[in-house]
Amino acid sequence: MSLLNLLPHRLSQRLTALYFTVASFSLQRRQQSVQTTAMASMTVKKIPALKDNFMYLVVCNATRRAAVVDPVEPDRVLEVVKEEGVQLNQVLTTHHHWDHAGGNEALYQRFRENADWGELRVYGGDDARIDRLTNRVKQDDTFEIGQLRVRCLSTPCHTTSHICYYVESDQDRAVFTGDTLFLAGCGRFFEGTPQQMHDALIGQLSSLPDDTHVYCGHEYALQNLRFCHMVEPSNEDTRALLERTQAADLEGRRALVPSTIGQEKRINVFMRVREPTVQAFVGKSNSLDTMQALRAAKDKF
Repeated sequence: MSLLNLLPHRLSQRLTALYFTVASFSLQRRQQSVQTTAMASMTVKKIPALKDNFMYLVVCNATRRAAVVDPVEPDRVLEVVKEEGVQLNQVLTTHHHWDHAGGNEALYQRFRENADWGELRVYGGDDARIDRLTNRVKQDDTFEIGQLRVRCLSTPCHTTSHICYYVESDQDRAVFTGDTLFLAGCGRFFEGTPQQMHDALIGQLSSLPDDTHVYCGHEYALQNLRFCHMVEPSNEDTRALLERTQAADLEGRRALVPSTIGQEKRINVFMRVREPTVQAFVGKSNSLDTMQALRAAKDKF
């Protein structure tokens, strides 16, 4: 991926699309199950895509209005929209990488072909590499999905314009973290710095309520938990979740998402860089140097 960043955007997107299409070929012959989190005010449909991506349909229960996060397989998204009988008019793009934003153009064309569906609004960071972007957002910008409130969190590092979306009501909270925060992990520092990831994980996401559901962009649980267990072998929360993950098939591992902010603060070493046990593993004495050293160790793991 770092080499692709040196290529013109359109060429890198085509090469990335080819890679993910080939990598996902064996999975395209079987339907992957949609999993549902039903809350008082919102429902989240987790839709597997490609090899290990997640797309999310976020529904306001009161109005039946919906938004979709990173619809890389738009036809699959539209199938779920039809099954649920909801009104989709918003796309929340976390970042420009093809496996997240690569479906924007096709979804836009489907809306053009069906004028009765209404206008499609595409939210994302201020980045010309995001196709069909209509609503450029920055830190603390807000909008609504029906009666649900959305606040944008600028989390540059994996990409310069990465956005996480914090969705809440009086009863429920969820954050869609793309490739910034994974279950027990974080994204690679492709276009940013350790300071930026530290600000994103420790400054922003850690400050969200502990009961906030965390919906990440990929299913990487097993490898991430193995790394966390190596860093903190005495962490009982990590050990228990790793045992559960090792015993699960692919669908069972997918079911581990959503995590919560509270769980990530207990198990995710990238959100535990202030802990003495984590600092000791990399031989550092402050959280920023620990973040940098941990990511370098994970890149080689």
